[in-house]
Amino acid sequence: MSYRKTLKLICGFAGGSAALVLAAAAADSRGYFGERRTEADGRWSKLSVLQAAQPAWTVANITPVPTGHAWDVNWDKREPSTLSNGKKKESVTEDPSSEQDNGKPKATRNILLIRHSQYNLSGSSDKERFLTPLGREQAELTGQRLSALGLNYDVLIHSSMTRATETAHIISKHLPGVELLSCDLLREGAPIEPVPPVTHWKPDAVQYHEDGARIEAAFRRYIHRAEPKQKEDSYEIIVCHANVIRYFVCRALQFPPEGWLRMGLNNGSITWLTIRPSGRVALRTLGDAGFMPPDKLTRT
Repeated sequence: MSYRKTLKLICGFAGGSAALVLAAAAADSRGYFGERRTEADGRWSKLSVLQAAQPAWTVANITPVPTGHAWDVNWDKREPSTLSNGKKKESVTEDPSSEQDNGKPKATRNILLIRHSQYNLSGSSDKERFLTPLGREQAELTGQRLSALGLNYDVLIHSSMTRATETAHIISKHLPGVELLSCDLLREGAPIEPVPPVTHWKPDAVQYHEDGARIEAAFRRYIHRAEPKQKEDSYEIIVCHANVIRYFVCRALQFPPEGWLRMGLNNGSITWLTIRPSGRVALRTLGDAGFMPPDKLTRT
C-alpha cells in the first residue's frame, strides 16, 4: 500500500484522534511507510501530516449557539422599574431622580446554603434521624470554616427537621451573636420531578404537588435581591437539605429547575449565592467541602 493511501486510511479511522495522527507522523519519519524521509523533505513533514488530519473548521460550526430564554431581570418581582405599577407618585423632594434612586436596591445579598451533616438513616421518624458522631464532626468543621471566613453574618436560618436543627446549633457555637431561626418551609422534600428520571427514588404526584409548592415558597421568601432600605451588604446562612439547595440553585440561576438532581452535595458542604442590587445572580461555590479531610466526606 502506498504512503498516501496508508496515511488516508489512518486518518479515516482516527476521526481526528491526535494520538493516531502523531503515530502516523512518527512512523513516517522512520520510513515505515516504505519511503525514507529526510529532515529536508518538507513535502510530507510532521506538520503536513497534522494539517492533513484536521477537519475544516469554520466560525459557523464552532461558535456556541445560545439556547433557552433570555435572562428575566424581574425574576424576583423586585425590579424597581416595575414596582410603581404605572402610578405616578407625588414627589416629596425637589429632585425626582433622587426619589427614584431611593427606591433602588443598593446592597448585595450573600446567601450561604449549608447541607446538614450525616444523620442516622435507620431512623423511622424525623426525631430518630439525628446526627451520627461523624455528622457532628462535620458540623464542627463547617462551623469552623464559616468562622474562618471572617464574614459579618446577619442571621442563621435552619430547617425545622432534626438533622438540620442539630447541624445549625453546632455551627452556631462558632458564630456567637448570630441570630438563630427555624423555618418549616425549608424542610426536605420533592421539589419537582427530575429530568432525566431516576429509578431509585419515585415520589408520587401528590408529594411533588405539596412539597414543590412549599419549597418554591421558601425560594421566594429567601432568594431575592436586597430591599431598598438595606444599606450594607448582608451574609445570611441557611442550613437545610440537598434537594432544597439544588432546587434553589437552579431557580436562582434561571436554569431548568427539573435539572436539580443532576448535582450532588456532600454533607456539611457550603453553596454560596450572591445576588447583586441589579438582580444579577452569581454562584460562588457549589457544595464546597474542601475544608474537610477526605475521611470525613459523606453524601448520605
